[in-house]
Order: sequence, then C-alpha cells, then structure tokens
Amino acid sequence: MKNYSVRKPLTDEISKSLAPYDPVLQALLFGRGITNVSDAEKFLYPNYDKDIHNPYLLKDMDKAVARILEAFEKKQKIAIFSDYDADGIPGAVVLSDFFKKMGYENFLVYIPHRNDEGYGLNGEALEKIAKEDVKLVITIDCGISNHTEVEQANSLGMDVIITDHHLPKDVLPPAYAVINHKRPDCDYPDKNLCGSGVIWKVITALIQSPQFQEKYNSDKKIQDGWEKWLLDMVGLATLSDMVPLIGENRVIAAYGLKVMRKSPRPGLHKLFEILKVRQNDITEDDIGFLITPRINAASRMGHPKDAYDMLSSTDVTEAGVLAEHLNTINDERKGVVGSMVREIKKTIADREGLMRNVIVLGNPEWKPSLLGLVANSFSDEHNRPVFLWGREGGNGKVPLIKGSCRSGGDVNIYKLMEHASDILTEYGGHKQAGGFSLTQDNIHLLEERLNLAFTELSQKGGEDEPIYIDKSLSIGDVDWKLYTHIEKLAPFGMNNPKPLFQFEQAEVVSSKQFGKEKNHLEIVFMRPNGKPLQAIAFFSHPDKFVSSISTGQKINLIAHIEKSTFRNFPELRLRIVDIV
Repeated sequence: MKNYSVRKPLTDEISKSLAPYDPVLQALLFGRGITNVSDAEKFLYPNYDKDIHNPYLLKDMDKAVARILEAFEKKQKIAIFSDYDADGIPGAVVLSDFFKKMGYENFLVYIPHRNDEGYGLNGEALEKIAKEDVKLVITIDCGISNHTEVEQANSLGMDVIITDHHLPKDVLPPAYAVINHKRPDCDYPDKNLCGSGVIWKVITALIQSPQFQEKYNSDKKIQDGWEKWLLDMVGLATLSDMVPLIGENRVIAAYGLKVMRKSPRPGLHKLFEILKVRQNDITEDDIGFLITPRINAASRMGHPKDAYDMLSSTDVTEAGVLAEHLNTINDERKGVVGSMVREIKKTIADREGLMRNVIVLGNPEWKPSLLGLVANSFSDEHNRPVFLWGREGGNGKVPLIKGSCRSGGDVNIYKLMEHASDILTEYGGHKQAGGFSLTQDNIHLLEERLNLAFTELSQKGGEDEPIYIDKSLSIGDVDWKLYTHIEKLAPFGMNNPKPLFQFEQAEVVSSKQFGKEKNHLEIVFMRPNGKPLQAIAFFSHPDKFVSSISTGQKINLIAHIEKSTFRNFPELRLRIVDIV
C-alpha cells in the first residue's frame, strides 16, 4: 500500500509571506518549495525576457558559433544528426528551420533507425554522411558518449559539434565543440535543458552573433524575436522528454504551448484535426498522451524521418499524408503492444501462485522499443517491478538482449539494477523507470538476481518517501474558482506535478466501466448543490484498489482536479489516482 501524507498547514510566518495569494494557492506554492512573493511571481508568471539565460554562458558556445559561421562562409555541407525520439526530432526541425529561414540549403538531416542502428552516432552512418561531402556534423540529443565515433568522423575529414543533455563520461569526445550544460566545467545556471533546448540555445547564440547579423542577416530575413516561433518544437520536446519543468524549462514549456496554439505547421494542424484536439486549447496532457506517442511511433514502428518530415514540411498535402501515417502506425503500435500484453497476461496466469516479487519475462521476438509501454501497465496492475526483454540485432550486428523496466509500488528500480550490474552490459534510468541490456549468455540469471536484490533492499527498508497530498478537500469544494488557482501552476510535469487532493468519506452515487472495451472506470459523486461530479480513471477497474466501490459507500479518494473539454463542453472532473 502506498504511503500518502497530507502536507502540514502553513506556518503563520509563511502565510504572511504569501499573503497576496488565496489560501489554496498558498498551500500549492508551499508544496513546490515556494515561500515568498518574489519566487511565487517568477513561478506563476514565466517571463521570456527575464528568465531565459544568455546562450554564451554555455561552455564552447563561442567555438560552436565560429565553426558554424565558417561552414556558412565556405559553403560547406552540414549534417544534422539527431536522436530518433520526441526530443531529438523536434531539435532537428528547429535547426533545419533556422537554416531554411536564413537561406542556407547545403545541409542534410540524418536520424538513425532505432532498431537497426541504435542510439547515437554510429560508424556506418558516418561513412555514409562523409560520402555526401559533409564537413560539419552537428548532433542533437546525442553524441556525448560517442568517443570512438567522433574520432572516426575526424578521420573522415568531418568536424563534430556535439549538442546534448545527457551526463558525460569522465573524458569528453574529441569533438570541435561540446555544448552540454552537464559538463563539469560548464557554469551555465540551468542544468535541466532537454536536447532540443540545447540546440535552440545554439540557434539563439548564432542570431545574436554580430558576424551573423552583418554577413547573413543584413536583409533581416530573421527578425528580432523570430526564434520564439521555434518554441512550439522546443516546448514539445521539453514536455515529451520528462525533464524538470522548473527554471528555464518552465519558461520554454509555457511559451512553447502558447506558440503551439498559434503554430502554422500544417503537419500539426492535420494531427490536431485527426485527434480532435482544439489547437487553441492544447495542454501538456494533449502533448504527453496524444502528440508525443505519434512522434515516437515513427521510430518504434518504422523510420523516425517520417516524424521529422511531418513536423518540418510546409506542404499541406505532404504533411497531411504523413500525419495520417503516424496516426496509423501508432494504432499498429497499440495493436502490437496489446498482443504482447495478452501474451504476458497468459504467462502470468499460468504461473498463478508462483508470482515472484520481481516479474521478469522476455521473448526474442519482442521489439525492445515497445517494452517500456508494456511494462508500464503490468507494474501498475501488479504493484511490483516488471522487467521485460526482447532481442535487438540485424544488419550484421551481434544480437543483444535489451529491455525496459518499471517500478510498481515503491521499489527503486535503479537500485535493483545496481545490484545486478555484474550481469548487465548497460543500464540506466531512475527510481521509477529504466532500461538495460545484457548478453544472451546471462539472460537465464536475470530473474534470480533481481529477486535476490529485491529481498536485500526490502530488508534494509525505511527509504520510501511518502507521496504528499497538497490539501484535503470535500466534494463541494470543487468549483471553477478553485480550478483557476490550480491552472496558474501549469504546465505540469516533472518537479511540478499536478496538485494532489484527498477527499475523505466521499459518498459514491454510482460507478461503472466505460469505453468501447469497458476498460475505464467512472465514479459519480454528488455536490451539496445537487450537481454531480465525475471521477475517472483510464485503463482501470474497481479491483485495482484496496477499498471496494459500491453505491452508497463512502470512500477516501486521492485525485487530481482537471478540466475536460470533451465534445467542446468544458466541465470539471476528478482524475482518480488511488482509493484507500
């Protein structure tokens, strides 16, 4: 059972320091570590001019700008080499948008195939790029670990500018410039940018360069402030990549949503139309649940270049066809995931009574790129860690067992992998989620080692942190005035979660399963004014919760408050997190 704890009331001193705000907003701000008006104003009202840092504070930025300007001067071919996910792809879009806007067309975009080439720079790709007479490679959201590959690029006569946000190793690759705020020797004030955020900083640095303005923007093709129009893509990446939505990222995400609501990109327009999303009302939830999966579907089910082409195309017909394609392959992805889920459910059912603390299952036929999506559902349903593996290989590569894992309950998944590190080739992630790889020879050891690690960690105990509830409310407290205070904290995400509320002894008026497959849960409560209040949980059922649910029963509900615009009719509802 999860450990919930309602936050303590504010002290008189903190209430006084947050006096200009409503008591509910005070409590929500305090829950985010904000205890004075100055910090509250900065948080509640992100300001582009005040809160975006000087890009030249990034180590090697001056070198990167000088090398790109040299490429412009010599008309050298530039390769944009990005990661294949919903961070790298938007980054490739913004850099190519910049080149097109300034009129520089001597560039190509290379995005590796997820299953055939894997993550980051690779030798075959660099050989191919070199044959295209490329002299400068700019990476986006990758490259920081590719020491050997950067050496290879140099030997092929290509300079490399790495732009990345992943943790560097002890020795940086021998690149011409390495732009990464997580470098130990980089004094950039914000360490949380995503990959697209880093390349956007390079673009802003170029635009600010006097040499660029004099030689390449004398006709003012790029007007002051034009770089803000790129924030639809940078905001999309920031919201997709699960980076902390504080500091500069909060500004990027907030402005990114504003720009996306006005974005002229025909691919986005078509995608919004297909998904029945109103562009003017798009939220971070729409990004996370609808847009991001379709961008990622390109690499999971086909080629990531399709997502890049959809987002970057200015041709309405082409962009529309690609948007339809991404939606179709995302449906296919759902089908494949559904098939894997059914297969795993059968295996678990066959093991009834023999289920271990850590579920470890695999199949050489499973696509590693889909396993995180599958593991999510099982870790939540069975309230325990789930490790799933498949086999990656092909095109002459040695097959490698790769997998994804999700926590379930309060187990630290990263610590589990640490305890089994001697049989893992690679592993990474955080407390709730991660990825791993190992050789075929060690796969039979994995289940035993992880369960042994689980036992060792459980015996230590005492490390689980409580899940904090921002405030206890009654069903009658849920109204539009309350919601106006909640939405001031948006956009929500990592390090700025949606406010969590407790509703004690809330009486159930009715409950049912809904949806085509009857796999979503709806509970209805009645406000004191006689108006119903709906609470929903997608992909859920009453048996999932500790407390039973029946008409007339009083339950303790843990939930978020959200605005639904279903069928263009705005109404407030609760999103169920737990029933205890």
